[in-house]
Amino acid sequence: MKADDIIRLNILQALLEGGSVQPNIRRIKVKTKYHLATIKASLDFLQKEGLLVGYGPKIAFWKLGYKLEAVELLQLDFSRQDLIEQYLKAAEKDPHVYALNSIMGSGNFNVISSQFYSDVESYHKNLQERYVKKIPNYYDVVKDRQVFYLTEPTFKRGSRTDSIIEIMRKKAGLD
Repeated sequence: MKADDIIRLNILQALLEGGSVQPNIRRIKVKTKYHLATIKASLDFLQKEGLLVGYGPKIAFWKLGYKLEAVELLQLDFSRQDLIEQYLKAAEKDPHVYALNSIMGSGNFNVISSQFYSDVESYHKNLQERYVKKIPNYYDVVKDRQVFYLTEPTFKRGSRTDSIIEIMRKKAGLD
C-alpha cells in the first residue's frame, strides 16, 4: 500500500467533495462539553449560513514529493481580454495552480498565483508547456512576473481556519 496509489488518491479526492466527510460529533462533545443536539444544530446552522463549506483532509504535500511552493506576482494586461481569457482557462486546467487571486497594492502587480511543484525545473517546464507555448503573445498579457519559491525551513505553517477562529475569539473577548 502506498500513499499515492490510485486507491488512496481516490479516497482523498472523495474526502474533498462537499458533504462527504462529517465531523466527529462525539469528539466535539468531549472537547466542548456541549449537548449533541447543540453541536449538530450549530453545524447545520454554520453550513446553512455558508460559513462552513466542507470538511476534508489536510495533506502533507512534501511527503508526496511536492517540496516547492511557487508564488507568482503577475502584472496582467486586462485590456487584452482575448488573451486574459486564454490565460485564465490555462490556469483553470493547470492542476499545479491551487489559488489565483486578484490583488491590490503599491506595485504594478494585479494577480497572485499559488502553485505546488516537486522542484524549480518542473515549475519552469510547466510554465513553458502550459502557458508560453500555448498562449499566442503570452508576454503581451503577462507584462511582468516575479516568482518566489517557498522552501525549507518553514518558520510557521498554520491553518487559515485556526487563525480566523483565534482572531474572532479575541475580537469577541473570549481569550
